[in-house]
Amino acid sequence: MIESLQQAANYIANADAILIGAGAGIGVDSGLPDFRGNEGFWNAYPPFRKLGLSFSDLADPIWFHRNPHQAWGFYGHRLNLYRSTIPHLGFSIMRRWSANLFAFTSNVDGQFQKAGFDEKQIMECHGSIHHLQCVEPCCDEIWAAEGVEVDVDEETFLAKDPLPKCRYCEAIARPNILMFGDAGWLTGRTSDQTDRFSRWLGHIGDRSLVSIELGAGTAIPSVRMEMEDQTRGRRGVLIRINPRESECEDGISIATGALEAIEKLDGLIESPS
Repeated sequence: MIESLQQAANYIANADAILIGAGAGIGVDSGLPDFRGNEGFWNAYPPFRKLGLSFSDLADPIWFHRNPHQAWGFYGHRLNLYRSTIPHLGFSIMRRWSANLFAFTSNVDGQFQKAGFDEKQIMECHGSIHHLQCVEPCCDEIWAAEGVEVDVDEETFLAKDPLPKCRYCEAIARPNILMFGDAGWLTGRTSDQTDRFSRWLGHIGDRSLVSIELGAGTAIPSVRMEMEDQTRGRRGVLIRINPRESECEDGISIATGALEAIEKLDGLIESPS
């Protein structure tokens, strides 16, 4: 791994631009739970073990119609958790590596914004829990969840009244997150991010792009596929950092956690051999 780290550090130090691809694994070092497999999910949310409900079961918009207190118990707890979580030092370290960078993430937690990344240089492909929409939806409006508080019973993970409401029709509101089998997700905010991401890639042109993928697994491969697509055919390299699924056919594989890898890379960049 020492050789891989040195090689990766050299690429980062000489990159014209850096694309950061982040999956759920990047948040583990900030203390966020690992939902890998049912056991990981149930360790974080014990009541759902008794109900036999998995993450994919609950991440379904049907709950906002069938049992909105259950739905907001799950998403309200996550909203409160993400609001209170401080991003680990690795986020700030990566911001120092280049003035020309963009973050592409499947995470909905808003940790990049909280760590000081420019809102205009972040692509959240699955949406954001910090933004809401109507569950119907009655219109195409998406609004910030600032000021919205969800009180969740820690024993049952059921949300207490009042539940968040649509500001336009008074129906139940829901997070502007892409869920499983989700035909009601409003894409306007994410589409705007996609346009900015495309323009950023266009400005890079044929200059060297280093893609750094952190904690992105194969179960939902949105980030892995994007990193591979953007590296392919460009001058640059893909650096895949993942303690369990680091295999990288045409790039550099680093089998460790995100924060450990970032700190080691930073040391090599500042003190090259």
